[in-house]
Amino acid sequence: MVDPFRTRDVVPDFDRHVADYAARSAVTRARLRMCADIAYGPSPAERLDLFFPPPHRATGAVHMFIHGGYWRMFAKEDFSFVAETVTRAGAIAVVVDYALMPAVRMEALVAQVRRARDWIVQHIGAYGGDPARLTISGHSAGAQLGALLLDASGPAGRISGAVLISGIYDLAPLKISFLRDLLDLTDREISDFSPLARDYRAGPKVRLLVGELETAPFHQQMNAFSSHVTTATGSSVVQRTLPGLDHMSIMADLGTPGSEAAGHLVECLAAGP
Repeated sequence: MVDPFRTRDVVPDFDRHVADYAARSAVTRARLRMCADIAYGPSPAERLDLFFPPPHRATGAVHMFIHGGYWRMFAKEDFSFVAETVTRAGAIAVVVDYALMPAVRMEALVAQVRRARDWIVQHIGAYGGDPARLTISGHSAGAQLGALLLDASGPAGRISGAVLISGIYDLAPLKISFLRDLLDLTDREISDFSPLARDYRAGPKVRLLVGELETAPFHQQMNAFSSHVTTATGSSVVQRTLPGLDHMSIMADLGTPGSEAAGHLVECLAAGP
């Protein structure tokens, strides 16, 4: 029986996509002006890269991207290519790294991305960015971490918009997936860190994306999270299923200016606070 969460089993060209992410990211790092490996916290994993738009395009907007990988693989260097879409739209791209499970627990990852957000708010002005124009995006596990930056437990007003892609908003089904032994999630972690169990308040405009070819749980979780946020905040959520895309190709398109996924990111950047 196919595990709908095991991406390698349901995306035939999984390895090609992984190699493509890395190759495109190397080109981006060579092409764009950047500051690499800035520490935002005390641990070695707490590093971020900044990518800058050409001066004639700079708007002051700032965008934080959180990568996926089921909290246990990939690094910021694999996703530099997202900066192509962000910087072309005139914003500073902030691509964030974090520690990986099972060396640390979920609580540490959540704390790290919150510290990354706080570093941006406190320091991005020195790099030409406007902290009042901070938006975020995340893919898969990164969408879950991004969703936790938006909940009512955090400070209001720090994030003006979000694009969450192929997210996992309820961690409970992972206990019966291939990740059961790899992550060994506790009931407390599932309760504390499932976005569907968190409170939300009106504020950032949220856009939820999923690929048409993704497995049923990703569609179901997007629908459930959209309803949850709408009910909690009274604000509508933009919810889109992108035709012809799977769990890996939708991520590739986010960093491809002119694609539908990139278009949603550009709209988020343009909306402002």
